[in-house]
Amino acid sequence: MKTNILTSIFFSFYILTSLGQITPDEADNYLNQKPPGLHPQIFAPGLISTTEAYEFGSAFNREANTFYYGVRLTKDWKAEMHYTKLKNGKWTKTQRLELDTTYSYNDPYFSREGDKLYFISNRPLNGKGEAKDSDLWYIQGESDVWSDPINLGEVVNSSKDEYYISFSNSGTIYFVSNRHTKEDNPWDYDIYYSESSNGKFKPAVRMGESLNSESFECDPFIAADESYIIYCSSRPGGHGEGDLYISFKDENNQWSKAVNMGSVINTEYHEFCPVVTHDGKYFFFTSNGNIYWVDAQIIATFEGESHN
Repeated sequence: MKTNILTSIFFSFYILTSLGQITPDEADNYLNQKPPGLHPQIFAPGLISTTEAYEFGSAFNREANTFYYGVRLTKDWKAEMHYTKLKNGKWTKTQRLELDTTYSYNDPYFSREGDKLYFISNRPLNGKGEAKDSDLWYIQGESDVWSDPINLGEVVNSSKDEYYISFSNSGTIYFVSNRHTKEDNPWDYDIYYSESSNGKFKPAVRMGESLNSESFECDPFIAADESYIIYCSSRPGGHGEGDLYISFKDENNQWSKAVNMGSVINTEYHEFCPVVTHDGKYFFFTSNGNIYWVDAQIIATFEGESHN
């Protein structure tokens, strides 16, 4: 049977609250912002999304009381990660995550347990010397104490670029890479996945033509149950520089042909960095240097369209 996304969203929220994992008050933390409806709104204007900087790529932890996001520093996309936390009923002033400023760090994503923060960086493996291609990394720890960056290793990373990571409940990671491209077409990024077994990742697999194209694909967000995937593509026929697309798994466990998420989400600009909060309530993405959010119920409106 086809997954009913809307029912899944409400059922997941009910289960989490009834088990005491997320309380209604915790679920409404979100920097004390007024929840959006079915039309995207700039998230935390003046606090997170500002006119002074280019903010992009964001992630709440499971309890929605810690928020990380990227800030672009240069035109070549060197970036750093900033964060804020809810402490004693108040959100702390945003501050930079203390990592070596020589390299770029962005695209944060929390593990479901909240003890690991994943991101991309052009940091060398030994943390010294000139910047290299982008790899997937993580830090781990508790509270405010993080480890030094840890590389995901050569089973996932390659000698070319890997970036943007999201996890399913099974531990499978989804990301993008240009490892398959010829040297004369370095921007042909495609979506890959790597399954996890006994805590170790298997060799990455490039996804099929229902998702990938000859154009630039990036920033895949996978639903926790792997029922849908949202990502950015610059393929022809979109609304702007890059649009968000969505694909659902059908009754045969195959990915439907991805469909454009339309003018409610996409604009003349570049929409990217999609992520749905752990409680399934809100859908975040980036557009024109700001972070936006919208009620995640909007995702269900695309399911029938993708199966046509």
